[in-house]
Amino acid sequence: MRKAIVYGTAVLSLASAPLMAQQPSGSGSSQSGRPATTPNAPASTPASPAQASKAANPDHAFVMEAAMGGMAEVELGQLAKDKAQSEQVKQFADRMVTDHGKGNDELKTLAQQKNITLPSDSGAKHKATKDRLAKLSGAAFDKAYMQEMLTDHRKDVSEFQKESRTGKDPDVKAWAAKTLPTLEEHLQLAQTASRGAVGTSGTKSGSENDKGASGTSGTGTTPRAGGQSSPGGTTTTPSGGSTSSPGTATGSSSPR
Repeated sequence: MRKAIVYGTAVLSLASAPLMAQQPSGSGSSQSGRPATTPNAPASTPASPAQASKAANPDHAFVMEAAMGGMAEVELGQLAKDKAQSEQVKQFADRMVTDHGKGNDELKTLAQQKNITLPSDSGAKHKATKDRLAKLSGAAFDKAYMQEMLTDHRKDVSEFQKESRTGKDPDVKAWAAKTLPTLEEHLQLAQTASRGAVGTSGTKSGSENDKGASGTSGTGTTPRAGGQSSPGGTTTTPSGGSTSSPGTATGSSSPR
């Protein structure tokens, strides 16, 4: 009886062996030859909301960027009105507060018409710039602020030019074209303020007066005989040892 039971168990074991061999192993590949999928494979990184908005609607993205830039110009202008040393820089800052404040109001109205929700602040990048400038004072502040204004307005002019030419939304395109001349004027003012008001102590230097005193300003130089001017631009009066007399010096008359 025991022998029969043992024999029957052995037969059942041999019969079930092929079935077990057909079960898929845990090696990650199936018996059908199809590649196994990894259930926990990371998904591709989705685009940020700003990138998605820019790709979906460039005009709306332009409005968002313009709103943050306009708020930043007003904030930095208010800071410069308090901290700037140069009167010329203060006047420039006051112009930024006035013009960009007006532009921000116009943009809010346009955004409401287009159902665009504008950002509530100027963003982390502009905030970092403001924090950096707030730590400066005197001529160092004037120089850093005007450099920032030059960089910002070059970028603004380029972006507004592009929108005014290639914008698809006619209202946004028209607003960009209307605002562009003001930004171009701001850029010219920033260049003038940087040259005239920033340098040593935040005021115009006396280099022009110094040039006039030393004769190096390039105006009113009297050429020597033969048409050569003297070093440093000073007037050379021919003496008795000169090769030519005062009456015969060539180039002594004004070219005008």
